[in-house]
Amino acid sequence: MFQEYIFSARHYSVKYLLVFFLYIGMGTDIVLAQAITYTEYSGEVLDADSKKPLIFATLTVNNTNVTTITNSEGQFSLKVPNEYTENNLTIAFLGYKTKQIAITELEQKKNKIFMTEFVMALSEARIDAPNDAEALVKETLNKKGDNYLNESTVMTAFYRETIKKRRTNVSLSEAVVNIYKTPYSSKKTDALELYKARKSTDYTKLDTVALKLQGGPFNTLFIDMVKYPNYIFTVETLAYYDFSFDTSTRVNDQLIYVIDFKQKPEIIDPLYHGKLYIDAENKILTSAIYSLNITDKRLASQMFVRKKPKNAEVWPTEVSYRVDYREKDGKWYYGYSNVLLEFKINWKKRLFNSVYSMNCEMAITDWEKNPDKTYPKHKDRMKSSIILSDEAIGFADPYFWGEYNIIEPEKSIESAIKKIQRQLRKNKTINGTAAR
Repeated sequence: MFQEYIFSARHYSVKYLLVFFLYIGMGTDIVLAQAITYTEYSGEVLDADSKKPLIFATLTVNNTNVTTITNSEGQFSLKVPNEYTENNLTIAFLGYKTKQIAITELEQKKNKIFMTEFVMALSEARIDAPNDAEALVKETLNKKGDNYLNESTVMTAFYRETIKKRRTNVSLSEAVVNIYKTPYSSKKTDALELYKARKSTDYTKLDTVALKLQGGPFNTLFIDMVKYPNYIFTVETLAYYDFSFDTSTRVNDQLIYVIDFKQKPEIIDPLYHGKLYIDAENKILTSAIYSLNITDKRLASQMFVRKKPKNAEVWPTEVSYRVDYREKDGKWYYGYSNVLLEFKINWKKRLFNSVYSMNCEMAITDWEKNPDKTYPKHKDRMKSSIILSDEAIGFADPYFWGEYNIIEPEKSIESAIKKIQRQLRKNKTINGTAAR
């Protein structure tokens, strides 16, 4: 019998989000009957000199909002609507020269896109920055209404959630969601509507522990610290950190200040440490990469573990976050976020412990303006406490995602999907034999 663990990737409480879980399945026959209206390209983005993969590089079809990113192995898959296959493709990565390629020059598979690192002159790397790093952070957060999309939009996003026992995948969830994003100057919370999802969990690998991640796409949405600064930097908590300037860099040919932050030694509660990447000219947060201070294991555990058996101790060994923003016509918006939780479980009266990791990520793949400020009905909204339900049927359909862009699966995830598909075919064969 499984004992249930429920984790949350967020340690704040959200009290005003509304409820609904909607699953819309789409059969294989229906998908195959649809006309193909896009061309899919795949490949890798690599460092031109070292040939190392560039992780989380952004690929955008020019003059559109169609976007994807590379995965943790530098691989990408991009579905381009046929009406845009004559456009150019822009590839951007922090610290590298932005590159443009005509989509017509791409092969459909095994593309290798090489990026050249931007070598900054020593004088530029040490360029005079404002004297007060904390003041720059405050100014940046205060200018969100000027620099970020300040109108209602509807964004299409791909979400993936994995749970591993050490290196073995034990649970995989994927979803396409619609994000009804309110203006950045508005205090109104964004709404999520689930369009399509699939999930599979191999309970034989869970060591009598049924791990579940609470919050689903909300875990990644609220990492948008420009829209939701109170979850990391409030007027009060800014004073709990020390800010300092690191070596500057570039992205999209713009000078970027790199600001290090960490909690002050006298602060006891677990806070964060990491880096903020701020556009030097316009005071825009373009990226943030940070981790939670987990020195106090007991306090850190209380933040994330919602439910656990009595005969076990659980504590995090790593809690890290990443958020990236993208630019369109001079305005910036949330583009990608990632959350990684690693936990160790010590069982009473057992010699060995268990180690699990949970990773969730979400990427905006397209968006459009929402001038009528359409908002999903009360009953159609997802709630922040959602736990995606098991529904493996989608893994049997190779065309499940259709025209939607997704984050290219890593090799281990791709292997897990193939294993799920084999098991589904085996079950279908067994059930068919039993029926006869």
